Amino acid sequence: MEPDDTGALVTAAAHGDRTAWSALVDRFGRLVWAVARAHQLERADAEEVYQMTWLRLTEHIDRLKQPERVAAWLATTARNESLMVIRAGGRLTVTSDPWLLDRGTEESSPERALLDAEEAADDARRIRRVWAAFDRLPDRCQQLLRLLVTTPRPSYAEIGELLGIPVGSIGPNRARCLDRLRAQVAA
Repeated sequence: MEPDDTGALVTAAAHGDRTAWSALVDRFGRLVWAVARAHQLERADAEEVYQMTWLRLTEHIDRLKQPERVAAWLATTARNESLMVIRAGGRLTVTSDPWLLDRGTEESSPERALLDAEEAADDARRIRRVWAAFDRLPDRCQQLLRLLVTTPRPSYAEIGELLGIPVGSIGPNRARCLDRLRAQVAA
C-alpha cells in the first residue's frame, strides 16, 4: 500500500485492518486534536471530542462516499463534536490544585487572594486580547499557527500536505502570520 493512499487505508480499516486504523490515527490524530483545541475547549473536553470523533469514524467508516477525503470528514466531525460540548456547557472542572482544595492555610489570606485575583484578571485580559487578535487573522494564518503549536507537532511535510502549500514557504508564512498577530495585539 502506498503511504499516501488514504482511500485504501480507510477501506482497509473499514474491513478491520488494525494496522490501517493505527496509520489513520497517526496520520490524522493531530488534525483532530487541533480542531478540538481551536474551539478553546478545556483539555478534558478536547480529549472527549478527540475520542468521540474517532468513535464516529468507527460508526460511519463503511459509509464514507469519498474515503480519500477522510481528513475533511474528521475535521468536520471534530468541529461538530466541539460545538456539542460547547452547547452542553456548565460542566464541573475537576482540580488537583491543593490551594483550591484547602483554603484554610495561612497562604490563603484575603490579601493573597486579592493579589492572585488581580493577577488572574490581568492574565485573562491579556489572553482575551491575543485571542481577539488571533481571530482577526486570515483563516490561512490561523490554520498554520494552530498546526504549528499542536503537540506533538506535525512535520513541515505534513503541514504542507494538510494546507496545500510548499514546505519551503511554511517558515516565511509563519513569520508573516506572527508579525500580523503582533501588530493586531499591539493595535
